[in-house]
Parts: sequence; C-alpha cells; structure tokens
Amino acid sequence: MKQSSKIALGGIVAALSVVAMLLTIIPSMTFVLPAAAGVLLMIMVIEVNKRWAFMVYVAVGLIALFVVPDRMAAVMYVLLFGYYPILKALLESRLPRAVEWVVKLIVFNVALAASYALLTFVFGIPFIETDFFTAKGIPLWGILAIVLVAGNAVFLIYDLALTRLVEAYLNRWQKNFRRIFK
Repeated sequence: MKQSSKIALGGIVAALSVVAMLLTIIPSMTFVLPAAAGVLLMIMVIEVNKRWAFMVYVAVGLIALFVVPDRMAAVMYVLLFGYYPILKALLESRLPRAVEWVVKLIVFNVALAASYALLTFVFGIPFIETDFFTAKGIPLWGILAIVLVAGNAVFLIYDLALTRLVEAYLNRWQKNFRRIFK
C-alpha cells in the first residue's frame, strides 16, 4: 500500500471512530460505540500494520478525551476498546491459546479496574449506579462482583465477535477494499 493510501486510510478510520465516539451522547451507547470505534482499527492492523493502527488509536483517544461529552465512553475507549484490537492481533500471533486467553482476561480486568478508579475518583462520575442496588439490600462488594462477572462474560463475547468480524473481512470484503486503496 502506498504511503498516501496509508495516510488516507488512517484519516478515514480516525474520522469514523471520532464520529462513533461523538454519538455516545445517545445514553445507551456508552459502551457499544467505543467498542465499534475500536473494531475499525482492525482494518488498520490488517491492511497497514500495528504501528499505524496504534497511531490512529492515540489520535482518536486524545480527541475523544477532549471533545466527547460522555467521559465514561472516552475513558473506556482509551483504557480498553481503542488498543484492544491491536493487542488482540499481537497476542494471537505470538502466544499459545491458553496463555493468550489468560493475558486477555488480565488486560480486561485491569482496564475495568482502572476505568472504575479513574471515573469514580478523578472525574467523580459513578461507574455503577449503586443507589438502586443498595436500596434492594445488595452490598457494594456484591455489586462489584456482579459487574466483574458480567463484564468478563461480555468481554469474551466481544473478543469472539472481533474474531468473526476479522474472518468476514478477510473472506468477503478485503478484495473489494483493496481495489479502492491500492
């Protein structure tokens, strides 16, 4: 791929990712759209390389932190969904399957804990609306355990969905895509 095509592709992926992040003003899209913005980076990983994908991630992450009104979405993009597709490609190419899954789960749980701490203690945004649960008699540790278990389950589904999307891209769309970006 020519240098000008790499730059154009990086700009398109970054612009689409920023638009997705800006659409997080829709309340139910706080986690969905940062994940979708991260998925777009898979194209950069496949068509260019991980270094270019990382540069696009940094650009989108910085823009998201400054202009996206939903702080939780911006933090989730920066601390997990933005770099995860790049990390996934790296882990899957270098580690045995069992070790790969252990590392992925560790990365997710560290990112979740960091997001919780950053949002709660720095931005003052409650990561979890605990009032509803504590009114039902569920203690805070129980709420965190539920979020952790549910989060890990959703993360595993997200990882498998990324794998399927990469397969679909390689089998169906890559040929057409490469005609556009020669």
